[in-house]
Amino acid sequence: MPPKVRDYKREYALSKKRGEQDGRVERNKARRELSRAGLVHKGDGKDIDHKRPISKGGSNARSNLRVVSAHTNRSFARNSKGGMK
Repeated sequence: MPPKVRDYKREYALSKKRGEQDGRVERNKARRELSRAGLVHKGDGKDIDHKRPISKGGSNARSNLRVVSAHTNRSFARNSKGGMK
């Protein structure tokens, strides 16, 4: 079975319409906080993961953040339209 092709333009338009792009500021704050703590460094291939995503009501509290590899943080199960399940 061939892999599904994601329609990134459609995904971006829908996420912008729903107001999901506003989480960028929160994600950047989380990265800065853990960078100051010495847990991540620029170019180390690590991402800051929110255990409960901001889009689903999570926060930037330290207890909700963890450091994971970029691959782990970006490889979620997808539905037939390419969005996260």
